Amino acid sequence: MGPLLRRAAEAEAATWRSLYVWARRRPLPLGPGDEPFGYLGVVKPILGIFIGLSVVEIPIFDVVVTHVVPWRPARWIVLGLGIWGLLWMIGLFASMTIHPHVVGDRGLRVRLSSGIDIWIPWTDVEALRKRYRSLPSSRSVQVEQEGDRRVVSISVGSQTSIDVLLRRPLTFDLPKAGSTPVNELRLYADDPDGLLRSARGTPVSQTVSR
Repeated sequence: MGPLLRRAAEAEAATWRSLYVWARRRPLPLGPGDEPFGYLGVVKPILGIFIGLSVVEIPIFDVVVTHVVPWRPARWIVLGLGIWGLLWMIGLFASMTIHPHVVGDRGLRVRLSSGIDIWIPWTDVEALRKRYRSLPSSRSVQVEQEGDRRVVSISVGSQTSIDVLLRRPLTFDLPKAGSTPVNELRLYADDPDGLLRSARGTPVSQTVSR
């Protein structure tokens, strides 16, 4: 339970830090030649619905608890939980906004919110391929074995749109991916065409499939 609670606490702290950074509206910290590519588009409507429902629920529950529950502290507890839930959802939105994928001169930085951040040098990339995939699970990190090849998908909304074929097996520090080397990494980007155009000196395939 110790490591699990520690990871949960770190994730919670990262969400609040992201909310603070996003609220200050500062530019993304990018290096010379770096280009950011977001991945929020596919889940933005869902997050918007949840945030909107949270805004509506807070006053409704406040009225209900005030008139139904005789214990006065219950109102403040429910109100506090409602505000916390609303800010947490906005923090999740902020975290996905301020941690985009980054294409640079030396390689590709693959991210997902504040929990996943891996670096792949172009020297380890054999090719990039545009290919839309719908995955059977909603988990952010999914591992598949395709023959003797191991594939890791970092999905958003159960989707990926770019395949990164590696020249040699690499090991990534990802939850549930373990320490087994990976032959291919799949990720989602809102603008896969733009990301492929920015991949300097890397072979690109424009295959599109669902």
